[in-house]
Amino acid sequence: MSRSSKNKIFASLALMTFASQLMSAPLPLPGSTSAPLPKPALEQTEQALPSWPVNYTFKQLGRDSDTLLLGINNTEQVEFNLRRDRIASDASLQLSYTASPSLTPTLSHLRVYLNDVLMGVLPIEKDQLGRTTTQKLALDPRLISDFNRVRLEFIGHYTDICEDPANSTLWVNISRSSGITVQEQALSLQNDLAFFPLPFFDPRNSGKLELPFVFAANPTLGEQKAAAILASYFGSQANWRGANFPVLFDTLPAVQSKEAIQPTVVFATNDHRPAFMSDLEKFPAVTAPLVEMIDHPDAPYSKILLVMGRNDEDLAVAAKALALGGHLLRGSRATIDKVETLQPRKPYDAPAWMRTDRPVRFAELIAYPQQLQVNGLQPRPIILDVNLPPDLFVWRNQGIPLRTQFRYTAPSSNDDSRLNISLNDQFMTSLPLLRKDTSSLEELRLAVLSNDSANANDKLIVPSLKIGDRNRLRFDFNFASTLSSAQRDRCQTILPANTQAIIDEDSTIDLSGYHHYISMPDLKAFARSGFPFSRMADMSESIVVVPGKSSPTQISTLLEAVAGISARSGYPAFGLRLSDDWKTASQEDADLLLLGEMAPELRDNPDLSVLLQRQRDMLVQPVGTTRIDANNRRGPSADGRNLPANRVEVTAQAPIAAIVGMQSPTHNQRSIVALLGNDDADYSLLRETLGDSGKLEAIAGSVALIRSSGVYSQLVGDQYFVGNLPWYLLLWYQLSEHPVLLAVLAVISVLLTAFLLWRALSWAANRRLHKDD
Repeated sequence: MSRSSKNKIFASLALMTFASQLMSAPLPLPGSTSAPLPKPALEQTEQALPSWPVNYTFKQLGRDSDTLLLGINNTEQVEFNLRRDRIASDASLQLSYTASPSLTPTLSHLRVYLNDVLMGVLPIEKDQLGRTTTQKLALDPRLISDFNRVRLEFIGHYTDICEDPANSTLWVNISRSSGITVQEQALSLQNDLAFFPLPFFDPRNSGKLELPFVFAANPTLGEQKAAAILASYFGSQANWRGANFPVLFDTLPAVQSKEAIQPTVVFATNDHRPAFMSDLEKFPAVTAPLVEMIDHPDAPYSKILLVMGRNDEDLAVAAKALALGGHLLRGSRATIDKVETLQPRKPYDAPAWMRTDRPVRFAELIAYPQQLQVNGLQPRPIILDVNLPPDLFVWRNQGIPLRTQFRYTAPSSNDDSRLNISLNDQFMTSLPLLRKDTSSLEELRLAVLSNDSANANDKLIVPSLKIGDRNRLRFDFNFASTLSSAQRDRCQTILPANTQAIIDEDSTIDLSGYHHYISMPDLKAFARSGFPFSRMADMSESIVVVPGKSSPTQISTLLEAVAGISARSGYPAFGLRLSDDWKTASQEDADLLLLGEMAPELRDNPDLSVLLQRQRDMLVQPVGTTRIDANNRRGPSADGRNLPANRVEVTAQAPIAAIVGMQSPTHNQRSIVALLGNDDADYSLLRETLGDSGKLEAIAGSVALIRSSGVYSQLVGDQYFVGNLPWYLLLWYQLSEHPVLLAVLAVISVLLTAFLLWRALSWAANRRLHKDD
């Protein structure tokens, strides 16, 4: 290398060194001789992100009872979710367990995995045997994503040699009080509708949805309708989680700090908008239906969804667009050009209900992949939820066709391995699992009788099997196998096989050909399935009658009632109609959901069993005490004495509410369900009941009285029938209620048949005699 080249290299190195020193040197401020180093830009803009601990007990994660890990069934896992707009900064497992007193200490232990990564080992010490032990184990938050799985594996030993994995002394009990704690930290989201329904709803969040709705004072019917449509969408998404919609007028929900997380939905038109939107420069008038996401003025991590329009019709269009076209939205602001219905809904086509017009494959009923596959000598049961319309008429049916195809690991011999099938926790049949037949197809019929028949006066003996609106079809694979032999002279240990079994997705259940027929009023059908309003999934044959001037609590009750119906049907209420004119609504051929005070012309209805007024409360009772139990069966006095015979009037100050069902006075195939209350305290009771699954199960009969002590249901007044049956089936069904009359008709039929047969034989004999002559 030449000297000139070396000099160039040295000069370049010197220049680079000088530049680096210059960049790292402190920059003096004007008027000062020295200055501290400036903080990096990241530190200058760094803010404390909202963070809070969230606890999940195993019971909240779906383990209603303790879990028993055995030598041959030594694995258990629990799943939990994390919202998409949050990350985990810390996590831990609080494990409460009781180990068998016969275990060998230290050799026996528990392995803990998070998303298939080993987090730690919990050895079972001598002082822990037979005692409840609680230990805390740190989980790596970097492994936590939107869906997470914590797996527990039990490694148990009870002797040094010749162990039997199926020995009854190998067990450890995992308490359902065990839990997972996650320190969640909010993410700063952009105002981008492409993430909708985030941050207003996240399906990964297992808690109840809490979403405030804001209106201008005295919301119009159109604004309430748009809010009900959007609430029904969130309700259908929340499903079993439930949803609360607090309502405010003219103001946003208060936030405790800038780090608060509180999404909100605001409804506004050009001429009627909340007070905080009065600045037309900041919130200009719109020329079309529009949705926009903005920051809360006092809390940047809280987002506000503005649903705006020129008038009430635009609000409804914007609400439908959010529910139907959320995947098309992007940016902070979107204008809705058009929402068009291409095909109307049909009765009983709710997505949450199993189809009854054709055989349904099991693949259409599963909630997650591999739901139909299990493994192990004692595998978990395979459970399918079958939701049906509550008015499906299966009275005295020969059975429901069930075509089941399954595969399994063949047992070593034709032993007692079997597949047990049950419906609603009631045993149905058992099938052998043979050595050679690793694949089998069974044509079964669910031989069921319904105790919830269309007639509540039906006095059938409780059958061995019963099908209703919510059903659980359960398959239990039970494998019998000899794992080992422990004798004094001979010790033989065999490792258990990796036994697997699967119910094929092409298996079918067929409920086609059944009719729809039910006796009303039936508040249990309303509480459990939203019937009759869910008969049309979009509630297009329903009208909600609201007061002329509704309070925030009344509007919250409206939104939560409609959201609850959509949660049970699985579809938003796009066809819902609202009215504040009872006379006009009652003339429509529609089912009515009445919110507020009872209409004056209904107060003299002889079937009305409760009347709530501001001055007094009235209750009409039947001759006997007719109580409706959780299975919609009437009590001991259910012998037809359901006509009003007593009237009680009281005056009290404590809150009271009621849910009443009755027949429409103008259309005999239509029903009225009234949510009755006087003030906000009464409607708070209604909201609490509609959001509590336990209290909903207590609603039945024709009237449910709600007090702070609970729900009291009863059946009073005449019943009516909704639906249609063929004339021959209807005749047989009606005659089945009168066995004496049926016996008399049978005797008359026999005598008439014998008489006609005698006449025919006499005629034939006379004809033969005359022919011979």
